[in-house]
Amino acid sequence: MEKFAEQLRNLAKRVETMRDSITTEEATKTAIVMPFFQILGYDVFNPMEFNPEFTADVGIKKGEKVDYAILSEGKPVILIECKGITQALTKHDSQLFRYFGTTTSKFSILTNGIEYKFFTDLEETNKMDVTPFFSFNILDLRDIHIAEIAKFRKESFDVENITSTASELKYLSALKAYLSTQFELPSEKFVKFMVNEIYDGVKTKSTIEKFTPIIQKGLKQIVNEQVNDKLNAALKSTDEHKNIIPVIKEETNDDPDDGIITTPEELESYSVVRVALRETVDPERIFYRDNKSYFNIMLDDSIRKWIIRVYFEKSRNYIVLNDSPKDKDRSVIEFINPLDLFDSKEKIIEVTKQFL
Repeated sequence: MEKFAEQLRNLAKRVETMRDSITTEEATKTAIVMPFFQILGYDVFNPMEFNPEFTADVGIKKGEKVDYAILSEGKPVILIECKGITQALTKHDSQLFRYFGTTTSKFSILTNGIEYKFFTDLEETNKMDVTPFFSFNILDLRDIHIAEIAKFRKESFDVENITSTASELKYLSALKAYLSTQFELPSEKFVKFMVNEIYDGVKTKSTIEKFTPIIQKGLKQIVNEQVNDKLNAALKSTDEHKNIIPVIKEETNDDPDDGIITTPEELESYSVVRVALRETVDPERIFYRDNKSYFNIMLDDSIRKWIIRVYFEKSRNYIVLNDSPKDKDRSVIEFINPLDLFDSKEKIIEVTKQFL
């Protein structure tokens, strides 16, 4: 599984590098889509297994072709429709929808090489659902995505197994998307529901408006507190295992009025980076130094081994990675909450490894 995950992440890096030079649908197929299915274990050059331009007759239309079909015992089990890397996928769903009902395939995949949408027939047998039961963006690949993608590997592909979990996956994804939206900007309907649970007074329009920012703030605090508890537990476990209390050093200055204040958000970003790196380097080697303009996180308390600089500004929050000797060439990644830094785990690890 580790090798499989590494192959997918390497493909993601390749896509990031090549995306601007890929301009056609055919180039998307050759450079990105076919390598993806090779990683899944399919022989993309064997038409008896990975059939290009597979004929899927639709009603009175004959000779309709889907880009690829993965075959098992001569019958299609997965249909694949590809679009160019710059094309949005939503407007093409109906095309794949037509193909699905004319074959024995139980699954269909719509992709532009970056986004992948997986469909089946949960709502009505032999009729492709309008919404996918699983989707992911290869440039934002997470462990949970890799686990689901692995189910489609040739060596472990099992129609019944995937189908049995597809329904839960579909509605779990829908729930997460809904809650994520409410966390950022609660709808009036959602706020009314919450207010009914916590407020006994009359629910007027002004009451709803008053409670909207309170509920929004409360939801975010709950999530942040839970994740912080897990981060602290992970750090405590690591430190207790080593029987060492980590040393945290701040940049010192003889002037007590230097204006440097280390904020909770900065300390939280430090904790996130330590957890992200704990499988790569001993956490006790990770230090921070606070400066007036940015928050520095480094290896071995050496300014020459700084890993990232964290900036909290009024208009935006962002990090600068020490991945180039020149300032202008260094990667800049924006984020909202310190916890978002964990999404850049792989890049942070890559920068750190250059000092090991």
